[in-house]
Amino acid sequence: MGSLFAELTRQASANARREVETYTREIPEFEFLDKDPRARAETLEHSMWFRHRTVELSPDNSALTSADLGYIASMGELRAGAGMSLDARQRVLRLHTALMLREINEATEAQRGGGVEELMNMMNWFAPQGERGIAAYRQGYVRVLRRRMRYAEQLALLTRSLLNGDPIAWELAMAVGMELPDYWAVTVFRIPDRPAVDRFLENEIETLAKSHQTPVMWSPEDGEGSGELIALVPLISGTAEAENVPCHATADLLPDLVPDHLPELVRDFAQALGRPCAVGTATARPPELAEALDRARRISRAAPLRRASARLRPHTLADVFVELAVADVPFVDAWLRDVARRLDSGPDLLVTLDTYYRHDMQRGAASAALNVHTRTLDYRLRRVRELTGIDPCSTRGVRTLSAVVTRRLSGAWH
Repeated sequence: MGSLFAELTRQASANARREVETYTREIPEFEFLDKDPRARAETLEHSMWFRHRTVELSPDNSALTSADLGYIASMGELRAGAGMSLDARQRVLRLHTALMLREINEATEAQRGGGVEELMNMMNWFAPQGERGIAAYRQGYVRVLRRRMRYAEQLALLTRSLLNGDPIAWELAMAVGMELPDYWAVTVFRIPDRPAVDRFLENEIETLAKSHQTPVMWSPEDGEGSGELIALVPLISGTAEAENVPCHATADLLPDLVPDHLPELVRDFAQALGRPCAVGTATARPPELAEALDRARRISRAAPLRRASARLRPHTLADVFVELAVADVPFVDAWLRDVARRLDSGPDLLVTLDTYYRHDMQRGAASAALNVHTRTLDYRLRRVRELTGIDPCSTRGVRTLSAVVTRRLSGAWH
């Protein structure tokens, strides 16, 4: 055995103890090791085993055996069984990898510049075998989660891991029987009056998630009783909608790219929620899902609140980009709010404008939706012009009054 590997063997015990101490110091979920000698000894044994197997296998570039991978998977099962969170698991893997690399560097420096060939052998072994070991650890971790967690909790964990870019998402997706596509439509249901998530509602959401093959999760309440249901809607690979995405495209440049079945999914979930909600969606590749969630959340906050109906649809950036900009310019928002106040004295003028614009200014369709005669609609539109000085049928009217309606219906001014 070369000098580098001999040095790593000599330091294995001290390095293993340092790893356990680092876990205890830097990961709150491992503080229990200070009070549980048996668990601490077990963790130390795992750390020693990793180091001895590294020294045994790397000189000849030998792969981890199936027994080795099974042992590593059992460690993942142990941590999942103890209730270790996904975040803590990720920190453990990062710290372990960083410490192993540090130890290799320290052993190399102890050789005073020698052992370059041994170092290259070690690094050529470390990357691929480390990846295999991490995959085995993830598989063991997920096996326990699948047994211990309800389906809704598994979906929430999958959704969170996708949004965080955690590689464990692949194992979690297999556990819940879902495929991971090349693109997702991150869809946020904003619910100001968030319902209590009882068992009945949870079962409905589970059923819809299975039917639509859609990971979902609730976001925490914001302290005012409101909340969000977040759904990751797949753009299935091989479909026309996915194949039409240019390879250089981003969700910002394709704000209207949504799955064909998204409107139906939105209506189904809104019906289950049983409350008015505002829906925003943004499309992205897996590495960009966190940014897409931020966009979808902003869109949902600018979108109007509506009850479940045949006309309920998700809003994209293209639908509310004016309102998004207005929300960040207080004096413009104040002006629009003043216009809205002038309409309060008229008979259902905001509802009339909302219906009129949602029907693309087609008088017949708008009148039918309002259940009034077209002459009544014309009277209300004239009344809007009288109160605001803005013709709702003009270009200026569409630009101004549609923003007024959307801002009011979004609840932003309550």
